[in-house]
Order: sequence, then C-alpha cells, then structure tokens
Amino acid sequence: MKKNHLVALGEILIDFTFNGKSPDGNNLYQENTGGAPANCVSCLCKLGGKGAFIGCTGKDSFGEDVRKTLKSINVDTKEIQYTESQHTTLAFVTLSETGERSFSFCRNPGADTQIDFDTIDKSCLEDTKIFHIGSLSLTDEPAATCTIKAIEKAKKAGVLISYDPNWREALWKGKKDAFEKIKSLFNYADIVKVSDEEVFLLYGKNIDYKEGAEKIHSQGVRLVFITLGKDGAFYSYKNKDIEYSGIVKGFDVKTVDTTGAGDSFFGGILYCLTRRNDIFDFDEKTLAEYVRFGNAVAALCVSKKGAIPALPDIEEVKSLLK
Repeated sequence: MKKNHLVALGEILIDFTFNGKSPDGNNLYQENTGGAPANCVSCLCKLGGKGAFIGCTGKDSFGEDVRKTLKSINVDTKEIQYTESQHTTLAFVTLSETGERSFSFCRNPGADTQIDFDTIDKSCLEDTKIFHIGSLSLTDEPAATCTIKAIEKAKKAGVLISYDPNWREALWKGKKDAFEKIKSLFNYADIVKVSDEEVFLLYGKNIDYKEGAEKIHSQGVRLVFITLGKDGAFYSYKNKDIEYSGIVKGFDVKTVDTTGAGDSFFGGILYCLTRRNDIFDFDEKTLAEYVRFGNAVAALCVSKKGAIPALPDIEEVKSLLK
C-alpha cells in the first residue's frame, strides 16, 4: 500500500485575485495560494485523498501563508523548501465579466524555480501511486533539472506520471523554447490533461481533439484529457488493443472565476483513478463517469473566487452529480 495517492512537484505561489475597488477607486486584490500542481494535489486532498507537495517558497510571510493553506486541507508540506535568494512567487489575476483570467507575474525567476533535488526526501517520489508535474518548472534552473531527475526517480520505482502543460506565455523565453520543452515531458507521462487552447497552440488551430490526442498518445501517453471549458471534456484512452474516446458535457453553472478550473478537473479525475487498485483497469463507462466527476469538481470551483479556496469537498460534488 502506497503512503500517498498523489505527490505533486512544481510551482506554488500567491494569486492576488481582483476583488473590487477601494472608496478611492483603486483596485483591491484578495490573497490566495495557487500554482497549478499545488491546486491539483489540494483538490485531491480536499476530496479525501492523501497527497504531498514538493516545491519552494521564499522565507517570507507569503511562504508561511502557503504552508498554512495546504496544511489546512491535509496536504503534506514537509517537502516544501525555503530559499533566501528569491521572494515567494506572486501572480496578479484580473477577471473579465465572464470570469476569464489574465495574469501578471512577479517571477524573475521566483522562489518556486529554486527547488533543489538533492534535498528532497526521495521516498516521497517512490511511495505514491501517481507523481504529478506541470511544465512551468521547466522555465528556469534549478527547477528544470530537479523536475527531470524527480520524474526519472519516480518512474524507476514504478510510479505513474501525470502531466499538465499549463501554458503561461509570459513565463517562457519565446514559443519555440516553450513548445519544445512542453512536448518533451509527454515522453515521460502516462496521463496528460491539456486544454483545447493548448492543443491548438502545440499542434495547430486546424487540428481536432482526436487528432491532438493521437499526437500525444504517439509519445507513449496512455490516457489523455482535453478540457473544453463550459462544454466539458474530451477523453481518449489507448492501451495495447483497447481504445476509448468521447466527450462528456459540463455542468451549467454561473462562472465567477475560472482560476484553477483545469487543475480542479484533473484533481477530481486523479482522485477517482487513485482509488482503484489498478489505475488503468477500467471500462469506458467508468472512465466517462470519472470525467463527469471531474467536470462537476471544476464547475463547483469556477462558481467561487480563487482556486484552492473554491475547491469543493466530496459531499458538494456528490450533491451536484445527483
């Protein structure tokens, strides 16, 4: 029996989400812990799974806030490192009238990029069902090298790899550099979640979801999810002579803030998968039910502000599914 269902490595930061105007007309922002890998493992733990996070913050009040938030939802934070050379990474999130986000980052390069592989307790990478990574830890060293070494350590121990590219143009040194590095991690992954926008960016606007999934499958990935916003999600499973694919519709909710939508969807999916003894021993009906579960988690997340503060518990998800 593995100690954790999911261990995630990557960026952890503070999201400052727009929260109205002051009496003088100045923008007000609400502080929330964020970062895609942190959001994903937080979602799984909020639903009742067991998870841990590997990352790095500055030695500052925001770093303490990050730890406090994750501990409050039972994420193991022992492997979150400190650095004195960088401040905890910050992101300012502004929202459109429909809840869509735009980001402005204080990350040059930011404490989240300073993860040191040598100081990680390697048993954390081995004693888990799934090891989860994103692409943004590849933007700078030492996090980029740490990420690859951690993946290789986990794979050697027979741990499955889940991967979320999580495109943020402002954090990369141009699209060519970004796309090469993003695609390189597909070679390690067993399970991938991408957005429809990311598929079009990586493979061209004229590609359809099935073709995009095929390109990702061709790099050895068995299970691919493509999120479609309010329209739900596309799934594609390919393993030896078994193939499933289809679309599961989303839930009609009032969108307040889409921050964390894809992370919560993936966290919900991984929660379902890690409850199985054999993660890939499912039929198509069961997989579609897991996608519907992920859609419900994401729908509840976008109906509130923030990412981690908006994550639902299992009873909220069950209520929406009914």
